[in-house]
Amino acid sequence: MPLHVPPAPAPALRSVLTALSSPTAVREARTPSLLAAQGPLTPELPLPVHVLDATTPEGVTATRLTGWRFLIRSGDRAVAAADTMPTPDGWAFSRFFEGPYIASTERALRQAETLGQPYQARLLSIPGLYMLALWLHGDRTADPAGGHPDAGDLLVPLAPAPPGVAAHRLHRVAELLPVLTHRVRPAQLLRSPAA
Repeated sequence: MPLHVPPAPAPALRSVLTALSSPTAVREARTPSLLAAQGPLTPELPLPVHVLDATTPEGVTATRLTGWRFLIRSGDRAVAAADTMPTPDGWAFSRFFEGPYIASTERALRQAETLGQPYQARLLSIPGLYMLALWLHGDRTADPAGGHPDAGDLLVPLAPAPPGVAAHRLHRVAELLPVLTHRVRPAQLLRSPAA
């Protein structure tokens, strides 16, 4: 399997499992697909979510880990997602949500599975463009909480993508990030990650 989905920190997974087992948490999430789901709900495919902070003139891109995202599966499909966030005490459940990024993430992961090279799967949020991309990091053994996009890494923009960016098209970081960062004012890069 060329695609490596790194294991999430155990406390992050536990926080999602606890939220899924709480009828109050699921009901208050107001996600119709979770409320209507029949049978067990399973958190799968944990992906570290990094936010793009800045790109230096030398082309080095700074990112920071902002959480882990789990796809929530009911039967044979993902019906929602759950986000966790770091806290001073470890990891905590943040929220459930649904929408187009769920199916788009699954599609991008299937796309990545067909590539002949090994990659570590991550998510990269570019808040100033309201953009989320599957980040295929070339070092499968890297710490999923650290690092930055390398020139040879791949990005797969998720749908909906911003105007002028084709969703589900593979792009080398060296080609796509300079274009994106020129479209975003530096202050916009510091906003919270996209959903």
